[in-house]
Amino acid sequence: MASARIIFHIDMNSFYASVEIANHPELTGKPLAIAGKTEERHGIIVTSSYEARKLGIRTTMTVREARTLCSDLIVRHPDFSLYHQTSEQLFDMLKEYTPFVEKASIDEGYLDVSALIQRVHPMELATQIQNRIASQLRLPCSIGIAPNKFLAKMASNMKKPMGMFVIRKRELAAILWPMSIGKMHGVGPKTEKKFRAAGIETIGDLAKQNPQQIEQNYGVNGRRLYDMANGRDNRSVDPDAWDRYKSIGHSVTLSRDTHAVGVIRETLHQLSKKLALQIKKEHVASYEIIVTIRFHDWKTITRHKTTVQPLRNLDEIECLAFSVFQANWNGKDVRLLGITLASFQSVVDSTKQLDLFSYQEDAQTERIVDLIDKINDQFGENTLLPATRLLDKKRTDTTSKLEVPLNKYN
Repeated sequence: MASARIIFHIDMNSFYASVEIANHPELTGKPLAIAGKTEERHGIIVTSSYEARKLGIRTTMTVREARTLCSDLIVRHPDFSLYHQTSEQLFDMLKEYTPFVEKASIDEGYLDVSALIQRVHPMELATQIQNRIASQLRLPCSIGIAPNKFLAKMASNMKKPMGMFVIRKRELAAILWPMSIGKMHGVGPKTEKKFRAAGIETIGDLAKQNPQQIEQNYGVNGRRLYDMANGRDNRSVDPDAWDRYKSIGHSVTLSRDTHAVGVIRETLHQLSKKLALQIKKEHVASYEIIVTIRFHDWKTITRHKTTVQPLRNLDEIECLAFSVFQANWNGKDVRLLGITLASFQSVVDSTKQLDLFSYQEDAQTERIVDLIDKINDQFGENTLLPATRLLDKKRTDTTSKLEVPLNKYN
C-alpha cells in the first residue's frame, strides 16, 4: 500500500512589506504600504503590512486613497533586488528539510515531506519551519498541510498571519465546499463570472456538477478545477519547475537598419507572438521582460522591466515590450531587436491583480476578446485582427519595404 502524501504550502505573509520591516526594524508596528513608482503604476499599492490592512488599506488602492484612510501611512517603492535575495535565502533554508521543494513564486512554495512523517509529526515539522523562518529571517509565514498541492494551497490561506491549517479529503464538505467559488485557487475573475452566470456560487456547487458537462462548457481547465473541487490533484512537487525556464528569449536582425515605427512595432509583435506561444505551451506566466536594442552603429542596450502583473498573452508582452522600447529609443536607426522573458511562475499559481485604471475597460472588452479568440481558433490565426494591428501593418507596408525575416528568429 502506497504511503500517504503530505504536502506543505509555505506562504509568506505580506512578503514585500515584511521584508522591508525585517531590514528596517523602525517600521515594526507601523502602517506600511509598498507602491510602484507613480509614473509607472499610477501610485497603486502592491501590498501592505497587516497594520495598514487593519485600517482598510488594500492592494490596487491608490496611494492618495490610502492616505485618506491613514494620514501616517508609510509608502516605499519595491526593492526587488532585496526581495529576490531574501527569497533565495528562504528556499535554501527549505531545501535543508527535503530535496522536494518547488518554488511557485518569489514568496511561496511547496514541500513534499512524505518521507519525513515517520520521524516527526507534520504539525511539529511545520511548527519548526515556521519558527525558524521567523527567527532567522524575521519573516512571518502561513503553512498549509494537505495530501496534495491544491488543498495545501487552500489551507495556507485559512489562517494569516503566522497561521497553520490542515485540510484532509474527508473534510472537504465541511471546510472547502461552503466557500465562495471566487475563493478557489485557480479561479480568476473571468472564470468566476462564468461560473456564477451558470449558478455555480460555491466550490461545493462546482464539485457536484456533471464532469462531462463542465469540460464541454469550460474546457480542460474547467475539468481540472472540477477535480480540484473534489480534492483530486495528482501534480507532484517538482524541484526543477522554477529553473526549467530561467529565461526564454528571441531576437531578430532586421533586413535593413530602420527607424520606421511600423516596422519596429511589427518586429516586436512577431517576437512577442513567438514568446506567447512558448509560455502558453509550458503553462507559465512571466514577471520580467528584457528588451534588447542594437542601433545602426552596433551600440547595444539591454533594459529590464519587472512587473507585479503576470505576462501571459501576446498583447501583454507586446505592449510592455514596446513601452520599454519607446522609453529607451533615441530615434536612431535600429539594427536588431530582442525580447526575453524571465521570472516564471506556473499559471496555476499566478494571479492577475486588478488594475484600478483598466478594470472597466477589461470588463467591456472581455466578451469581444473571447469571441475573437474562438473565431481565430476555429478558422485560423489572424482571421480577425484588432484595428491597431492592421494599421501597424499598413504603416509597415507603406513606410518601408523592409521585411522581417522570420527565418532569422532564434
